[in-house]
Amino acid sequence: MEEQQTSHREHTRFLVFSASLRKGSLNTKLAKLAAKVIEQHGGTVDFADMEAFDCPSFNQDLEVDNYHPEGAAEFRKRILDNDAFIIACPEYNGSMPGVIKNVIDWTSRFRPQPFHQHHALLLSASPSMAGGNRGLWALRVPLEHLGTRVYPDMFSLATAHEAFDENGGLKDKTLAKRFEDNLVSFMNLVEASKHYPCIKKAWVEFLGEKPTKETERVE
Repeated sequence: MEEQQTSHREHTRFLVFSASLRKGSLNTKLAKLAAKVIEQHGGTVDFADMEAFDCPSFNQDLEVDNYHPEGAAEFRKRILDNDAFIIACPEYNGSMPGVIKNVIDWTSRFRPQPFHQHHALLLSASPSMAGGNRGLWALRVPLEHLGTRVYPDMFSLATAHEAFDENGGLKDKTLAKRFEDNLVSFMNLVEASKHYPCIKKAWVEFLGEKPTKETERVE
């Protein structure tokens, strides 16, 4: 049944990356495992390095002559080139790393901004017992604010420093199956949204807001 589903899956592309600049990052390991699972189930992976998206600190004074940092331009391009994106994000002091928030802020300045109606799945890995989950809740806020369809079932890998085997898989078979099932469910949603749309939903401003050129985020 699994082979049949894989062989008949409609073509879908996924941008996958870790929001960590650190070599040997546990979240990079998790992102690589996610990429492997996606490919095993018939999806196409565009694996990225966070360094490709790194930007100077956001400063509107730099926005002269339609300036956008190269990292933000690359992030925008990769989002638009794929059907969905998956971020494996570390937790810093109970929130997301500044590097990912910074590139989201810069990338949101493009018009039209690229996050609207794109699907996203959030993952995290941490040595802690919470697995970096608090950081994912923080990361959801700007993405959903920009109209990203963030998948409800996030995945957080606790005690991640002990969780991987020598081949980059998860030692715990039950946990590995849960991780795989989560990714496959997300893939199915993205595939259905792309190839079998039954309804178009428009994202609007919060009740009571009146969009202006300065506040409008959907063009």
